Amino acid sequence: MAEFSIIDTYFNRQKLSDDDLGVGDDSALVTPPPGHQLVICADTLVAGRHFPYDTSPHAIGWKSVAVNLSDIAAMGAKPHSILLALSLPQIDHAWLKGFSQGLYDCCDQFGVRLIGGDTTQSPHLTLSVTAMGWIEAGQAVTRSGAQVDDLVVVSGTIGDAAFGLQHLGHPLQQRLDYPTPRCELGHLLRGLAHSMIDISDGLAQDLGHILKASQVGAVLNLNQLPISPALKSLPESQQLQYALAGGDDYELCFTISRQNYEKLLQLQPNVKTTIIGTVKQQYGLTFEKDGLDHSLQFNGYQHFA
Repeated sequence: MAEFSIIDTYFNRQKLSDDDLGVGDDSALVTPPPGHQLVICADTLVAGRHFPYDTSPHAIGWKSVAVNLSDIAAMGAKPHSILLALSLPQIDHAWLKGFSQGLYDCCDQFGVRLIGGDTTQSPHLTLSVTAMGWIEAGQAVTRSGAQVDDLVVVSGTIGDAAFGLQHLGHPLQQRLDYPTPRCELGHLLRGLAHSMIDISDGLAQDLGHILKASQVGAVLNLNQLPISPALKSLPESQQLQYALAGGDDYELCFTISRQNYEKLLQLQPNVKTTIIGTVKQQYGLTFEKDGLDHSLQFNGYQHFA
């Protein structure tokens, strides 16, 4: 089967508006809404590095989209479309059918369209997705806006995906294979959150990116970390390792004033959020437990380890 037959069979399902142009030409055309900025990101997933080799193709398709939409959400933007670059060791129709269905299932759930990309042969299964979204000009939430006395807040529960990776077959593997990008929450946080990031490489490491960009510090209350019951049954050191250094959660971590946090709660976001700390003037990330300082050192996911 030739490249273009693969595209027509598996990756040419969605129709665009009359003013836009998607799969089937040299480039895609999209029309930005008036007064908006383009938000764009890209992520690459490599078999054996970012997901186990035996991960279901449907889950790979879903995750390849979801991790990018999470980055769009972390800017407060509304996702619009994706491009897919797919490198395949061989043509496997059963795999392509499952993968494309997972990709489109995620796209459909979050109102996103596949508008182009590329396919080629490679010794290693590699997927690169570029996602695009829109946000009102000047409304993007970046990493550099954290303010002293902000609350540090996280969505959902953390550490689940890392636990699922180490315990394949456990129900929490679902959190590894099918992350939920917090698109609605991210969009609600426009004009409310001062800074934001999605948790892809571990809470401690990713929050550290906010602190560095904002030139502030934070203290996290270990008693307040939102941890699943499965993790709470573990020794405390393991709980904290998963929660603070485990990757692939794709929850949102943001800093926000208490007044704005109350406004957020009135908007009734579709996911639980938890206050886990406070932004401080002195640079660096520190921890407390039961009202006392707690010395910890964590390294998150390293892409070149």
